[in-house]
Amino acid sequence: MQSGTLILPEWLISDTHKAPRYQWGVRVIGNQITEVAPNQELISRFPEDRIWKAPNQVLAPGFVNSHMHIYGVLAHGVPLKKAPAGFWPFLADFWWPLIENRIDHSMLASTTDLRCYQMIRSGVTTFYDITEAPNALPNCLEVQAEVVRKWGLRGILSFEACERISAENGLLGLQENLSFIDSSQKKSDLVSGLMSIHTTFTCSETFIRTAYEMALDRNVLFHAHVSEGTYEPEYCQGTFGMRTIPYYQQLGVASPHFLASQCVQLSPEEVSLIASSGIRVSHMPLSNCEVGGGIAPIPQLIAAGATVGLGSDGYIDDFFEVMRGAFLIHKANQLNPMVMPAQQVWYMATEGGAKALNLEKIGRLEPGWQADLQLIDAHFPTPLEEHNLYDQLLLYRNLQDVQAVMVAGQTVMQKGEVLGADYAQLIANTHQAAKALWKQAR
Repeated sequence: MQSGTLILPEWLISDTHKAPRYQWGVRVIGNQITEVAPNQELISRFPEDRIWKAPNQVLAPGFVNSHMHIYGVLAHGVPLKKAPAGFWPFLADFWWPLIENRIDHSMLASTTDLRCYQMIRSGVTTFYDITEAPNALPNCLEVQAEVVRKWGLRGILSFEACERISAENGLLGLQENLSFIDSSQKKSDLVSGLMSIHTTFTCSETFIRTAYEMALDRNVLFHAHVSEGTYEPEYCQGTFGMRTIPYYQQLGVASPHFLASQCVQLSPEEVSLIASSGIRVSHMPLSNCEVGGGIAPIPQLIAAGATVGLGSDGYIDDFFEVMRGAFLIHKANQLNPMVMPAQQVWYMATEGGAKALNLEKIGRLEPGWQADLQLIDAHFPTPLEEHNLYDQLLLYRNLQDVQAVMVAGQTVMQKGEVLGADYAQLIANTHQAAKALWKQAR
């Protein structure tokens, strides 16, 4: 019989739909969980296995960051003559000219390097990243993929194609996605691609249809930012005579193949349409606040039956903080402390994110599922018990409390240290990239 590894924590979260289990652990063979049982039972049944004792720790599925912009870290602290006053000025006066249009391959490589380290440190094992760097075409996704593979993370990469620079540049963006999808499918490793565009106000009808058909042809998801602020639904209403989601429905794009990020400014009818059509949603509670976009109707989407994952948007990447944002913001917005319970947020951060990204057997620690997991320190001022574990972890843990991370059965972090990482060098490289970008911005 093949030997395995027994991971024996104090508490186990195997399925976020269920209560945590005290003194239960898992058996890992290769890239999969093969057994879930009480710790002593695992020891008795598999005496030859390697034993990984994790006292005073919680074993949980790794987080799934369903939406981020890796390169966005370069915008942290960028010099500005004045802060953007609204969503459209944020894009037109700041994000596009000062950040995205100036990104090059070396900047992408250094920021991907740092962000992979930070994701592992935060318990993230799977992520979806969107790059829009129109002057970094072609081959920018391959630059990122090389770095992601080095770290051993499960990553989905895409280029946010659009026609805001020119129609020709938009087609280069679509081709960037196609080339990367094809090359990653041949490699069959943990890195893959999908088709991404920006929005209805930077992409023509023909462009959107073309991108969607390309996605269907490659059997990958089609992604777009949707109604992040009031600008897009107002634009669609004024230009097409309907709001954003009905417009996508008219184009034939509203389907389970569509991953819609943000989804902040939605009408009740759009909420129903997203759920009935099977559109997948990724929710970024903290960055929606930062750009002044609003508060997305996530509780309503969940109640309607929509698939919803959780993302950082590359803004604040400690995933415990992102979870707290989802946990707290909607309670305040709806004047209801019962909205968005901790267990629901844990689901969005794990299995829900995997479903949003159309990934199978990821987000639980069950037999036959991928061994994507994390160990979290469980020392609390008050006792950790079955009834309070989800809340305690969500409210009182941060990335520094993650003790170990495993992706597809490979340990990438142990004893609180990311393996093979030189954090000082990662920071130095990112500082160098930021200074180069900021020099242009000045």
